[in-house]
Amino acid sequence: MTDSPSQQQPTRIGGLTPRQARRVRIAAASVLMVAVAAVLAVRLASRSSVLVVGVYGLALILCGGVIELSRRGRTRLGTWLLVAGLAAAVAADAFLIP
Repeated sequence: MTDSPSQQQPTRIGGLTPRQARRVRIAAASVLMVAVAAVLAVRLASRSSVLVVGVYGLALILCGGVIELSRRGRTRLGTWLLVAGLAAAVAADAFLIP
């Protein structure tokens, strides 16, 4: 005998339900967005450069995109993009910005 769809337990991903996973990723991207904005403010105070604004502006846009992807249920894709994008931003900061 099979359970009806209303009686089935939600699928858990890594110990979290899909809704909880989306909320965790949205919160993480929001916290990282605030951190990137703070770093941007500090970097602009020390040297104003179009490259600084470009790198950190793209990181802010990336965080916003991850929040939107998480809202739409694409949490794994959002997580990979967030990790890869922030790693690229840190690498660009270290190697491109004097």
